[in-house]
Amino acid sequence: MKLLKTLLLAAAGLLIAGQASADEALAKAKNCMSCHAIDKKVVGPSYKDVAKKYAGNAGAAAMLEAKVKKGGSGTWGTVPMPPNPAVSDADLKKLVAWVLATK
Repeated sequence: MKLLKTLLLAAAGLLIAGQASADEALAKAKNCMSCHAIDKKVVGPSYKDVAKKYAGNAGAAAMLEAKVKKGGSGTWGTVPMPPNPAVSDADLKKLVAWVLATK
């Protein structure tokens, strides 16, 4: 029984780690990492800072999905975020969920 619990926990950890790296790969593929990094400001805010800012905000995902798609400015300073209309809605949802889960 103890071995089964250990194996289940290990499998869950691999699943979570695999999902995180897959979404980081998606962010790289969509050129998000040209302006953002996980833990430091580049041109735009770090993903950790975005996650902190919107923690507990029930409408954050929808708002950020729209901002990524349409672009925006003013929230994090004067540098505008360009629109990304070519990113599919499914990919937007994955990316934003990953960003908001960044710790």
